Amino acid sequence: MNPYEKCPEFEGENYLLRLVKAEDLAGLLKVYSDEKAVPLFNSDNCHGETFHYTTEALMKNSIDYWLTESNQHGFVRWTIFSKKANEAVGTIELFHREAQDYFTNCGLLRLDLRSDYEIEEQIFEILSLILSPTYEMFDCDKIATKIPLSASERKVAALRLGFSASNEKLIGHDGTKYGDYYVLGKD
Repeated sequence: MNPYEKCPEFEGENYLLRLVKAEDLAGLLKVYSDEKAVPLFNSDNCHGETFHYTTEALMKNSIDYWLTESNQHGFVRWTIFSKKANEAVGTIELFHREAQDYFTNCGLLRLDLRSDYEIEEQIFEILSLILSPTYEMFDCDKIATKIPLSASERKVAALRLGFSASNEKLIGHDGTKYGDYYVLGKD
């Protein structure tokens, strides 16, 4: 299962995860302009990017960039589509990380979610759709995700899913050390 060649979709009762597309712009602009949500996004190692987009042009540029990265096998960005709301309410980015630190041979997962969906049950349902296939898709032996201290609902959902807090630091391209990661090992 190579997500770069043919990006799989994952569907549950309330959500569909599928490759991001241009038509998601309006819903994703609500996510990335949500000032309560932005502090929970993982921008570690992203060259100072904050992912706070307040215009359609900025959001379109990001979607275009995400699709380019997927085409170049850099990472895959799935839209989290709410069936009830009938719109995009977030994204999940995943990629295989090779590094000279603990977070090598790792599927790094970034979850960007609109603040009104930052609820334990919603997060649990969304992540449950994609965690198991991640190991094969990204040929990794663990999944890591950043959970800031302020993301209490996210933390509870991650712990329920089997993630554990890690004391290890992710070392960025420029040597910066990043913390607040949770790890889920392959069974």
